[in-house]
Amino acid sequence: MLPLLMIDRALQAQRGHFLPWVPVCLGGGIGLFFWLPEDPGVFTLSLVILVGVLALPLLRCADGRSQFAWAMLLISMGFSTALMRVHLVEAPVLGFRYYGPVEGRVIALDRSGSNALRMTLDQLRLARLAPKETPDRLRISLVSDQNAPPIGAVIGTTAHLMPPQGPSEPGGFDFRRYAWFHQLGANGYTRNPVLVLQPAQTDLVLQRFRDKLSRAIRGRMSPRTGGFAAAIITGDRSGVSKDVLQALRGSNLAHLLAISGLHMGLLSGFVFALLRFGLCLVPPLALRCNVKKIAAVGALFTAVLYLSLSGGNVATERAFIMVLVMLVAVLLDRRAFSLRAVAIAAILVLLRRPETLLSPGFQMSFAATTALVAVFGWIRDNRVALGPDWLRPVLTVLVSSAVAGLATAPFGAAHFNTLAQFGLLANVLAVPIMGLIVVPSAVLTFLLAAVGLEAFGFWVMDLGLQWILAVAAWVSALPNAQSGVATPESWVLPCLALGGLFVVLWQGRLRWAGLAVIGLSLGFWSEVTRPEVLISSNGGLVGVMMPEGRALSRDSSQNFTAKAWLAADGERVSQAQAALRWHGTGETAGATDAVPRIEVAGFTLFHVIGKRQAELIKGCAAQDLIVSNVALEFDGPCLVLQPKTLRHTGSIEIAPHGALITSAGEAGNRPWSRP
Repeated sequence: MLPLLMIDRALQAQRGHFLPWVPVCLGGGIGLFFWLPEDPGVFTLSLVILVGVLALPLLRCADGRSQFAWAMLLISMGFSTALMRVHLVEAPVLGFRYYGPVEGRVIALDRSGSNALRMTLDQLRLARLAPKETPDRLRISLVSDQNAPPIGAVIGTTAHLMPPQGPSEPGGFDFRRYAWFHQLGANGYTRNPVLVLQPAQTDLVLQRFRDKLSRAIRGRMSPRTGGFAAAIITGDRSGVSKDVLQALRGSNLAHLLAISGLHMGLLSGFVFALLRFGLCLVPPLALRCNVKKIAAVGALFTAVLYLSLSGGNVATERAFIMVLVMLVAVLLDRRAFSLRAVAIAAILVLLRRPETLLSPGFQMSFAATTALVAVFGWIRDNRVALGPDWLRPVLTVLVSSAVAGLATAPFGAAHFNTLAQFGLLANVLAVPIMGLIVVPSAVLTFLLAAVGLEAFGFWVMDLGLQWILAVAAWVSALPNAQSGVATPESWVLPCLALGGLFVVLWQGRLRWAGLAVIGLSLGFWSEVTRPEVLISSNGGLVGVMMPEGRALSRDSSQNFTAKAWLAADGERVSQAQAALRWHGTGETAGATDAVPRIEVAGFTLFHVIGKRQAELIKGCAAQDLIVSNVALEFDGPCLVLQPKTLRHTGSIEIAPHGALITSAGEAGNRPWSRP
């Protein structure tokens, strides 16, 4: 009984501090739902309902049982919310590769991972597909930016389409799940002209206004800064050039492109301060009214406009909810910057879009916000002076950049496989300029536009953005500016996050036990073992782990898959460099030099590319493994992986002991992963 008594006392000591744990429990239920290998059946659903029902009578207990019951109830609620969301967003998915006419309405323009201009279409019509089988939305990449149609226009073209693709390796990022929740039933590309069949109508007014505003901003500023300005004002990143994007990523400043909590907070904070100090200059009003609350209402109205103007995507919605909670706290005379406010924002986001729990945007934004509120709350409560008054702003920026960078680094490294070594330096030099020059000048531009003097605001904003881009270019060009990080096991990041949350949220000395969890997670991460052999989902690429790194069977084809494999290995080499390892160590097959082979994982692995090489394979031995991107017809006791097989398995990894692990097996039987 003594351990139970100690647990009860520890839980009782946390009374009054449980609200920040609510989103943690909701997230636990959501994570449990997505972790399941199959859709929850009758038994699983009955168990979830039973747990919720059994927890209800315990909620009013005076001891620790009530906290345990609340946790179980919230976990069940998170599980149920994710289940409902999956079925609410269900939409048709293309079931085969399609080439033919495509007709639809343009609802968004952005850029793909290869920086190609990409349009999102709805109200689709595809040849040979019934309306009930036609996807609700799809994405098509364009070869040339000159073909970009206006938002709202109905277009027609001839395109190559395919269903959303599975992971590049078993357990990797599953684009099919992302597409499911965005109702994207297909994606592809076109090399043909895009014809405007019908100009934009009266619908999509806001989207068309955003498009016109983006084009106007890019037309009034230089090409480099114009695309940047449009991205932070309207959320349109289609004008950001590839070199700008690479420089921002290499310096850990890419977060400035996304309309996130930083931009929403800077804008609403600037408007709040401007209104509050402006109203204080009017004594009759300042003496009779609560100018602080008036300023909060004005800042809230500005945040709503910004949300509408920027397109209302998931990241912007999340940022708006966080700002909304802060400003409502001001109106209710509550402390705006507290862990409770962050918790309420997280609860609202998870209940609205539970799938965002798995996204890097959610994880990084709430990690940064939670860490900043906790650290500056501790500084405030303990009255720690950050240096003399004249140095305090600089030290505040330095501390906030360091805390946010440290909190988000594990999530960025796990999702993007890179660490910006000089990211702190870049953020210290660039973020203050964003807050002191760029955001105020953007507000000034809109105010001056009413009297035709917006050119001055554009000029000031251009100066600020030029500075930020100069910092990004300089930092990203420094030696060893970025380092590669291998992808951790799937359980490492959740454990690391729980350890960090325990340190921040738990009250008492026991909180420091979270540091042990963080240390163990980082230790296991550092010892992660990457797959010895990887095979792409169409048999077109094979990667074998060698002592010097992964060797790739081809030097140019399957570029996206090759980049994903090398990044997950923590390598920062090109596909051509990795291919040299294969050709430098591979042996020849039989009496010909055409089909290379490598001894690995107990197999003699052959990679057959094209029909000409396929004709050279006449037979095989039991220990042979033949991977081919074309159909093979021969007899032999060997293991053959060809398109007919890989269509069902997806990408494959081979463990050191020779076991085959498939993407289909790892993804399970979920709505987004079914054929």
